[in-house]
Amino acid sequence: MQNNILIVEDDMAIREMMAFSLRREGFETYKASSGNEALEQLNQVHPDLIVIDWGLPDMSGIDLIDMIRRDDVIKEVPIIMLTARAEESDKVKGLERGADDYLTKPASMLELMARIRAHLRRSSGFETNHRIEYKGIVMDADAHEVSIDGNPINLSLTEFKLLKLFLQNPNKLLAREHILNHIWGRNTFVEDRTVDVHILRLRKALKKHHKEKWIQTIRGVGYKLAHT
Repeated sequence: MQNNILIVEDDMAIREMMAFSLRREGFETYKASSGNEALEQLNQVHPDLIVIDWGLPDMSGIDLIDMIRRDDVIKEVPIIMLTARAEESDKVKGLERGADDYLTKPASMLELMARIRAHLRRSSGFETNHRIEYKGIVMDADAHEVSIDGNPINLSLTEFKLLKLFLQNPNKLLAREHILNHIWGRNTFVEDRTVDVHILRLRKALKKHHKEKWIQTIRGVGYKLAHT
């Protein structure tokens, strides 16, 4: 599957060169010349990785990273800072504020590409176990398989995504808007009722294993997964 990379860089020559090199390597690229333009892009697409310059015309790259890390939908996306600021204190600040990696200009495209691929491998699970367990529910996210107390359960793609979201956030209240953004995307026009319908379907699948009551309704707010 093609990975999406968002490039946030105010220098047009550098931005276009990076986009060209990434497309040549098989990546889908999105470009932004400012922090606000990047935020607009993030309302349209959920990138697999973001490359951010420090010195943007309307805000610092650090401030943009702060906004991304506070957003529940995209806060886990890997971020590489690519900047002319080469002081060790700047690198420390960038990493402490939420960047996953820090490269100083001029950086070779070969090195940037290698670091992009390394972060994508980690974020896609090649270096982590995508097995999630909760009270007898076992999900293998890579194999797209779920079992309850050792018995396999068949779920639609949406039901699978819903259950994965709940398993990743056990005993945590998930608002309908939060669920909508994660499952259908922030810019998709889907009614809150759609969440309720798919929750009903997930409960129906869990009922065969006597776990339907684990998906609890918090009236007027959303849902949470809790062992009863």
